[in-house]
Amino acid sequence: MIENLPPCPKCSCEYTYEMNALVVCPECGHEWVPAEGGADSGAPAERVVRDSVGNVLQDGDSVVVVKALKVKGSPSGIKAGTKVRSIRLVDGVDGHDIDCKIDGFGAMQLKSSVVKKG
Repeated sequence: MIENLPPCPKCSCEYTYEMNALVVCPECGHEWVPAEGGADSGAPAERVVRDSVGNVLQDGDSVVVVKALKVKGSPSGIKAGTKVRSIRLVDGVDGHDIDCKIDGFGAMQLKSSVVKKG
């Protein structure tokens, strides 16, 4: 049990509480795993996802597909230049680290190496 709980990193609320292994903010509902014992050894665990050009991607970014992609079960694939809004970064399989919805195709996972921040 942590004596001094950190404030919420999203809204800076100081009334956070513990729930199992997470710290929860009652105001905005944000949940996160606290850093253990003040040691910054946990900092490199933060995963950085970069696009094909090298820009750092974050949840909610808009990206543009830079090369034509084939889609199983679809007669036409995703064309280069297709804009994808509000992406989510995930730990996917086979390097598919972006979860998104594409108009006309629905929910998909993409590799960060085939998109550019837009």
